[in-house]
Amino acid sequence: MALRNILTDGKFLYRTESAPASLRSGQSYRISDFELASRLSFFLWSTIPDDALLDLASRGQLSDPAVLERETRRMLKDPKADALSVNFAGQWFSFRSLDSVGSLPMYPAYDEPLRQAMRREGELFFDSIVREDRNVVDLLTADYTFVNERLARHYSIPNVTGSEFRRVTLGPAFDVRRGLLGKAAFLTVTSNPNLPDRTSLVGRGKWVLGRILGVSPPDPPPNVPPLKTWDFNDPNRPGVRQMMQDHQIATACSKCHKLVDPIGIVLENFDRIGMWRTLDAGKPIDAADVLVDGTRVNGPVELRNALVARSDQFVQTMTMKLLTYALGRGTEFRDMPLVRSIVQAASRDNNRFSTIVIGIVKSDPFQMNTKN
Repeated sequence: MALRNILTDGKFLYRTESAPASLRSGQSYRISDFELASRLSFFLWSTIPDDALLDLASRGQLSDPAVLERETRRMLKDPKADALSVNFAGQWFSFRSLDSVGSLPMYPAYDEPLRQAMRREGELFFDSIVREDRNVVDLLTADYTFVNERLARHYSIPNVTGSEFRRVTLGPAFDVRRGLLGKAAFLTVTSNPNLPDRTSLVGRGKWVLGRILGVSPPDPPPNVPPLKTWDFNDPNRPGVRQMMQDHQIATACSKCHKLVDPIGIVLENFDRIGMWRTLDAGKPIDAADVLVDGTRVNGPVELRNALVARSDQFVQTMTMKLLTYALGRGTEFRDMPLVRSIVQAASRDNNRFSTIVIGIVKSDPFQMNTKN
């Protein structure tokens, strides 16, 4: 009975913070050093504070800005910071959604070892940004990735053997694999979840707009008919681009599709599981289009360059996502001055990952609470 009561107690199951009894409901207050240690540890490590944090909290020193910054930098270098890659990046970039992509009979190369390798590549790639305290825009441009033999074969990268992951430089021949846009995890989870034989212009376009640029396209109107279903081996099957053009003509969806489809079209050389191809339905792929802002792009490299031209928007999106993750709530309009100030500070420090994190942990939303 005693053990049952402990395991079902709310203070065992949830992180709780106690407001001072003297405060009125709705008043804000600064959390204790022990609560700050817990917030910081669950933010960066997804687990409880270590002895070093608890010792500083017991002496009332953790809330000192210089000490807090020092401890944050220490924690980012600790192996436990890989929780940011598994949990934060796994959510933000949908790496964890690979678990829901089952077998694809039309793609026998897609098996469990490949699925796991896709996800691990994404985690290790994000982890390198954290560990090396790199410019976060490198998430779009980095000329390296992490592969084992199974994933290297998927990408046609030579001279990689064994199950261990290793860092490889992406030379000119693999320019399309640089950054997030070339990662098989992203390309697989954004393909059509209901039709395992095709990609998704909308899925990939919405992912780039939302996860990279922080833009949410409007929801489709009700009762939109689905795309026509074609047999995968039908020689008359049109490519996905032609299907979407026919779909727009037949529906009132062209306005929204002009926002998202060009991004997906530019990525059409990547198939359902992120392999490079030049044909779709036996026809040459035309990966050229015009983005909604008038930028002409042809292929993933030019799309990447167009996104880098808006790198400030990407840094702001990342800051908002990281703040949401740290606070456990969505960002609101009142948070935007803080977000902009963190982005400005990061821009003066080469957009380093640690600068964004430190800006968050030193902020009032991270260090304060409101009495219910």
